[in-house]
Amino acid sequence: MIEFVVIVESSADARTATKLADRILVEKIEWLEHETLQHLVQWSGLEAGTENSCWKNINQIIDNFQQSLGFRPPRYLGHRKDGALKADGAAAIKILNLVRFIQKTRQIEAVLLIRDLDNQPERRQGIEQARSEHIDRQPKLAIIIGTADRMREAWVLNGFIPSNQEEKQILQEITTELTFNPCEESHRLRSNSWEEPDRIRNPKVVVEKLTGGKMEREQQCWEDTSLELLRKKGVHTGLTAYINEIEERLIPIISYD
Repeated sequence: MIEFVVIVESSADARTATKLADRILVEKIEWLEHETLQHLVQWSGLEAGTENSCWKNINQIIDNFQQSLGFRPPRYLGHRKDGALKADGAAAIKILNLVRFIQKTRQIEAVLLIRDLDNQPERRQGIEQARSEHIDRQPKLAIIIGTADRMREAWVLNGFIPSNQEEKQILQEITTELTFNPCEESHRLRSNSWEEPDRIRNPKVVVEKLTGGKMEREQQCWEDTSLELLRKKGVHTGLTAYINEIEERLIPIISYD
């Protein structure tokens, strides 16, 4: 069974990124079924037996590999031909170097680097720098970048479609207060405050209001909404780019194996 390693900020991010990727693979590969995919691909963390790894734990994970398995990370200088690494670039390179080491004993064919931008576009720039350094190295490794602008909840809003009159009413009230539809323009929700008056511009607050705080309702936003609509609404939130990355970099792995 091949492995796709997932680097995220939280389990919610991992659930969104992997389930959406599963769906894209099944919908775009004619012969593939969900049951078949489960026997072909395992979503994993860096450490064996885990489902994902978190950015905040990378240094500790690397230390564990150094102490238990003899991993020796390459000496890091911090500068490249295109200049100093942007934010997250160094961490991403550490991750990719470790994945190369793990490939010696595990069949890892892709790594997904999933990150909230949180108003820091340089995060994606740094991760792209890391990918460019590793893109042609052997053994072959697909490197998929998923950056949510401003955060994962913006992707949820991209896929939210009111399912009943109550949800329609709540969405209309929020739209009136914001003066724009948060599902059509979720990238405009830039606040991280839970206090008035900026509370309503926090994507987490809007998602909680629309879904009643129910994870199963959130899941419907990326599991049931058509990929075409997600692609259309997600241009400014990074969702469209993520869908494209899955199609361009993961589909060939399944199709050719």
